[in-house]
Amino acid sequence: MKRQVFYSFHYGNDVMRVQQIRNMGVIEGNTPVSPNEWEQVKRTGDKAIEKWIDDNMKYRSCVVVLVGSETASRPWVQYEIKKAWADGKGLLGIYIHNIRDPRNGTCSKGSNPFSQFTLNGKPFDQIVPCYDPRPWDAYNDIRNNIDSWIETAISIRNRY
Repeated sequence: MKRQVFYSFHYGNDVMRVQQIRNMGVIEGNTPVSPNEWEQVKRTGDKAIEKWIDDNMKYRSCVVVLVGSETASRPWVQYEIKKAWADGKGLLGIYIHNIRDPRNGTCSKGSNPFSQFTLNGKPFDQIVPCYDPRPWDAYNDIRNNIDSWIETAISIRNRY
C-alpha cells in the first residue's frame, strides 16, 4: 500500500535533496511547490502559510521530516511537527545530509528536530524515529527502507 505523505524540510537549503527523494517514486508525497509559488505564499503572511501547510497535510497519513543542516531550527518545520502529532499522523525524520545536491554536494548533519519537544515529560526524540541512512549509499538506503520507516512511524503514533 502506497501511503501519502507530507514532506517537511528547509526549502532554501534542501529543496534539491528533497526533489531526489520525491523522484524515487516509492511513496506518494505532496507535489513540490516551485520557488515562485513558495515566495508567493510567504509574502501573504503567516496565516496564509499555516493554511497552505494545513491544506497540504490534511489527507496525509504520515509526515516525513527531511533533516538537513538547519532543518531543526526552522519555525515552519517546528509547526509541521506539532501539527502532525496533534492530528494523529505518523511522524519520522530522515537525515538527508549525505544526499548529494548537484549545486553544492553534501552538507553537515543537522540536529534532531524532535529533541526540542517533550511528550508527557519524555523527550520526543525517544518516541519519534529519526533515521540516518548509510553515508556511502544514502539514496538507496532511503529508497529501500522508506516504506517500512513510514509504517513504523504510523504504528508508533497509533500507540500514543
